[in-house]
Amino acid sequence: MRCLLAIALSVPLFGQATRVDDAALKNSAKLTSDGDWLSYGLTPGETRYSPLKQIEASNVKRLGLVWSYEVGDGGGDQEATPLVWNNTIFGVTNWSIVFAVDARTGKEKWRWDPLVNRKATSDKMCCGVVNRGLALYHNKVYVPVNDGRLEALEADTGKPVWEARVCWVQHEQTLTMAPRIAKGKVIVGAAGGDRPTRGFFAAYDAETGREVWRFYTVPGDPAKGFESSAMRKAAATWEGEWWKLGGGGAVWDGISYDPDSELLYVGTGNAEPWPQALRTKDVSTGRDNLYVASIVAVHVDTGELKWHYQMVPGDEWDYDSVQQMILADLNINGRTRKVIMQANKNGFFYVLDRVTGEFISAQPFSKVTWAKGVDQKTGRPIINTEVKYGKDPVPVSPGGGGAHNWSPMSFNPQTGLVYVPTRGWDTFNYAVNYDFKPERASGVGLTGLNVNTRGLTPQPPGPATGPEPLEGGNLGTLVAYDPVKQEIRWRVPVGNSRYGGTLSTASNLLFQVAPNGRLIAYSAGKGEPLFEMATGLRNGMGPPITFAADGKQYIALMGGSGGTPSPGRSAEATTAMKPQLLVFGLDGKAELPQPGVAPAPASPDPHQ
Repeated sequence: MRCLLAIALSVPLFGQATRVDDAALKNSAKLTSDGDWLSYGLTPGETRYSPLKQIEASNVKRLGLVWSYEVGDGGGDQEATPLVWNNTIFGVTNWSIVFAVDARTGKEKWRWDPLVNRKATSDKMCCGVVNRGLALYHNKVYVPVNDGRLEALEADTGKPVWEARVCWVQHEQTLTMAPRIAKGKVIVGAAGGDRPTRGFFAAYDAETGREVWRFYTVPGDPAKGFESSAMRKAAATWEGEWWKLGGGGAVWDGISYDPDSELLYVGTGNAEPWPQALRTKDVSTGRDNLYVASIVAVHVDTGELKWHYQMVPGDEWDYDSVQQMILADLNINGRTRKVIMQANKNGFFYVLDRVTGEFISAQPFSKVTWAKGVDQKTGRPIINTEVKYGKDPVPVSPGGGGAHNWSPMSFNPQTGLVYVPTRGWDTFNYAVNYDFKPERASGVGLTGLNVNTRGLTPQPPGPATGPEPLEGGNLGTLVAYDPVKQEIRWRVPVGNSRYGGTLSTASNLLFQVAPNGRLIAYSAGKGEPLFEMATGLRNGMGPPITFAADGKQYIALMGGSGGTPSPGRSAEATTAMKPQLLVFGLDGKAELPQPGVAPAPASPDPHQ
């Protein structure tokens, strides 16, 4: 009798949800029967590779809309990745409003509005009002609120459990990144790198909201003492009274986690102010300015620095290193290496040893003029002296928009390729504002750049390295990259912008949401287009995910920048412009959104 009882208890009941704990998050890419999407990048290593394969090359053309859900007020892009658990999709709008809907029908289960002071908050946000997602753990949903609050809600009801204060808009910092879960902790960083701020990320106890540790990415005022030996080491790479200008190094995206080594990997933002001439006495020698434009690896229990790698020492071109970091085990030179990979904003694809931080390789995946290459022995960039700018404007590629920005890439272990949404050609004219005073600056002027360079003739650009852009120049380009051989396997044009995330699956499919609203499927190996659909949304597109419910596989995405009520715009027009969550499945027959037409309400839920 005891044996039978033990067997019965070990087998989950039909339809019973898997508990979202450390084991479930670690094995999220192996739980094929559940088909949930439990974290931002699906796996702790942020691969965005799903084992689901019901949708494959022979039937992908049968994809159609199953249902749509109006997510709420717009006014910003929908950059969030929806999460799926227990037949429920959890999403967040650009204004941090959280919703839970039935994954099979789109019927709303609950909705929670943090009531952000929108005017005060948006005035402090760098690059638009955005929110990139949520975290799930122990029946709680963790919400980064734009105004600096971190909230824990009950997953079943949306009721608040606890609230923690991460940062303050009064200090020029906001929350825009999806939190990550690691060993019972919620990890999140604060945006604000284009303002006079000091970057950091922090860990909070997932059950209570208590702050466990905090890691600053640049050193503070030495007179107040250093928080750690890492900060003391970093201070030696700065000079003058850098702390009065903040230093930068904001953490606004890009975290991955290795449960085996218990290391967190966090990407840091650009230096502040941008021009090195405003941070150092002699730009010919310069300083590294740790830990800006870097990947830092810290222990999950303590926040203690284990290693760092700086992509751009002394960064002065806004080359944040906060782009997604993918963890994988690769065979390199006949040896299996535990690696961390990043397609950086600066145009180079990096492969590092994720246990030690050892540099393995880096090559350009986009056209680059700021550096001639990366020294394959030291891992330091070989900077073009021609891009050292002063009062005269200098064109540099990539520009501040980057060759790869926030839009997520994916890694398919079957093909061994990383699929990167890139911008084919991005250039910006840089010039120093020697009269820079942060207390008098506003907008782009907070960066320390001279943004009024009209009438000035830019110096000629330096020599370029990397692939030439596809015909059409400044096009969004999907690049399939081989990280072992450090070469482009194939690439295709996507549209006139740089955004649009990717998703790969076990059925050798690659999905991408194009910036203009198209959902596209390719063969993951060769890049052959297999399916394309205009979703009815035209901009503000977030990355795609896939999940399973009741034995059926679906593709989901959010999109639409929408609008808010304003003089001259009718309430009907504003409603019709609001962003939406779209769910696609085989033989879906629902009507796609039409521009200027409000979506139909969700159908009744047959499961209630």
